[in-house]
Amino acid sequence: MERKDLQKYLGNGVKNIVKNAVKSVFSDPRETAFVMRFSAVSAKASAKREKFEEQGEHIPPFLIASITSACNLHCKGCYSRQNNATSDCAPKDQLSAEEWDRIFTEAEELGISFILLAGGEPLMRRDVLEKAAGHPDIVFPVFTNGVFVSKEYFELFDKHRNIIPVLSIEGDREATDQRRGKGIYDRQTANMAELKRIGTLSGASVTVTKNNLDLVMSDRYIEGLSALGSRLVIFVEYVPADGSSADIAPDDEDRAYMEQRMDALCEKYQEMILLSFPGDEKSSGGCLAAGRGFFHINSHGDAEPCPFSPYSDTNIRDCTLRDALKSGLFRKLNDSGILMQDHTGGCVLFQHREFVEDSAAGVH
Repeated sequence: MERKDLQKYLGNGVKNIVKNAVKSVFSDPRETAFVMRFSAVSAKASAKREKFEEQGEHIPPFLIASITSACNLHCKGCYSRQNNATSDCAPKDQLSAEEWDRIFTEAEELGISFILLAGGEPLMRRDVLEKAAGHPDIVFPVFTNGVFVSKEYFELFDKHRNIIPVLSIEGDREATDQRRGKGIYDRQTANMAELKRIGTLSGASVTVTKNNLDLVMSDRYIEGLSALGSRLVIFVEYVPADGSSADIAPDDEDRAYMEQRMDALCEKYQEMILLSFPGDEKSSGGCLAAGRGFFHINSHGDAEPCPFSPYSDTNIRDCTLRDALKSGLFRKLNDSGILMQDHTGGCVLFQHREFVEDSAAGVH
């Protein structure tokens, strides 16, 4: 896909997200006011990216930021723990809140509209979330296991509408508790109910496997999330990071089914925003990692192609965000054509991880 076509594809994608967000919140005046304001801000951000594009510089609209390596849970098959990006040790040499604030400022200047906050467990870094609250022109979906959601966090989400809690859930109670731990499903659904009560936009993150595909793509399941007040649902294809569970990762047939169901669900539930990650790579001309549509900064500042591909040759402490997008690794991955290749198991970079690792080390 040509760069100008990719820019158009990504720009239209952002417009659709904003358009669907407007549809989803008309029942709440404050949420509506925020989304309408962000609609105007998003258009300005898109214009910034287009200007960079005209100058031969591609800026993605999305950034994924893993703001801590600490986590209180041990979810089965967690890619972050498998990649040693999350551990039970006390975090060391992680980016400070001030350093993240600088990254958020630079992202805003470049026209990056969405920064997905992840971890570990991002609610363990309230200092960073408070810095994010100071950037109302960026939307920060926060992917959380929900354990640390408290009165103080409900107040933060209510006051700063650009910080959107996205609660991780695996389907029903049995599937969620089996992967995340006993009681997590009930805690998450209680969090959703409270967020609905206070009128705050919230979402759900659903890891999709062969085992739960039919359930989480069903009308019944989406209606259940809607009833709990969830207006954003992000389906994340399972990547078998430990190498022992490739049999439950969605294959081509499953992804085709997901695409079909996503079209039907988006048409039926227009009051909700339904997204999939990595999504339909064929429509976008390949994987959107390595700066094509997004990239990842880990808790230590390393600029990586994707959370599922934890390799880097650039640290954000040594350069600007704009310079990080020009990293040698990102250029190699984009120039090699690997991002356009077919793959199995949800992630082309995970499947070709030896090539990515060698590229980061300067072997290729």
